[in-house]
Amino acid sequence: MTASNLNPQLKRYYIFLAASLVFSIGLQIVLGYLGVPWFISIGLVMAIFILLPMYLRKRQMGNYGGNSSGLGGGFFGSSSQGDSTNVKYVCLVCRNKHNGGTCPRCGSKMQRADF
Repeated sequence: MTASNLNPQLKRYYIFLAASLVFSIGLQIVLGYLGVPWFISIGLVMAIFILLPMYLRKRQMGNYGGNSSGLGGGFFGSSSQGDSTNVKYVCLVCRNKHNGGTCPRCGSKMQRADF
């Protein structure tokens, strides 16, 4: 895969990853020359790596009109609890679509999510 075929968001992620690596190495060197103990400098760099992506995500969600309250997000998107009814399940035995749990037609618990 060439650089021209990459997704723009993936390019931004790789650039952010490289920049954060360069920044962390530079910060470790500067803090080492200042005489800061290594465990404090590592803790500081880790705190920056945790807080900076959280800030960037909050800012990005604000730009898209999403919720910036800190709720939602993560692996499952920014959906609320009321949106969970949109997911239907398909029984793998009889292919019946239902809301979840056991299949009402055959009683099987083997199912897959259908979005």
